[in-house]
Amino acid sequence: MTLNSTENGTAVRLEKVSFSYGEAPFLFDVEFAASKITAIMGPSGSGKSTLLNLVAGFETPRSGHVLIGGADVGAKPPSARPVSMVFQENNLFAHLSVERNVGLGRSPSLRLAEADHVAIAGALKRVGLAGKEQRLPRELSGGERQRVALARVLVRDRPVLLLDEPFASLGPALRDDMLDLVAGVHAERRMTVLFVTHQPEDAHRIGQDMVFLDNGVVAATGAVADFFTKAGPLAFRRYIGAGPFSQGSRDVARKRT
Repeated sequence: MTLNSTENGTAVRLEKVSFSYGEAPFLFDVEFAASKITAIMGPSGSGKSTLLNLVAGFETPRSGHVLIGGADVGAKPPSARPVSMVFQENNLFAHLSVERNVGLGRSPSLRLAEADHVAIAGALKRVGLAGKEQRLPRELSGGERQRVALARVLVRDRPVLLLDEPFASLGPALRDDMLDLVAGVHAERRMTVLFVTHQPEDAHRIGQDMVFLDNGVVAATGAVADFFTKAGPLAFRRYIGAGPFSQGSRDVARKRT
């Protein structure tokens, strides 16, 4: 795939990808548009994290192909894929400072040149952590630790960003702040973002497209706004049940667009 001048992300496709955990089979056949934010939702056990792990290279398909930018990356390890990932646990090293945790995104050995330090400082400023470079993770709040993880993504500067419920443990206001930060970074960088969430309001807040999984397969895809209407996919409407995103959802979706 050739990227045009308005896109810094790249398309991601799972082409008849099969995988299983014991007797739990998964089969994914889906494409994620370049430079869009796609929310991935579905019941627990439907395969949301598994799908991200297959894209990242942490899991290997039994069959099928994982394509990023049109290239089959199935034989590549995670470190060689054009992907960054932020986990719910944020994966920070407790003994390293904020600056050095971010620096791992530039060099796993932390052999950093002047240009690396400049990039790290810029990323920390972008996520609101300037002045906290020498703090340890234990000295930060939960939201600040996730900002460190996001800053590490920024210095890696990969075209695909995977978010596996990284803000699930945060309170509503802080979660909204982090979602808005992701949306702001996406507007600047135009990377392809795949983010797993259990919260319809998260998808509605920053998502552009939606992929809904059910029983290990892709049950529905489309624009986020289309999901939050009375004509949205039945499986999705059953999943979210009664609430502000199912009652009067046509008006909610209209306001978003």
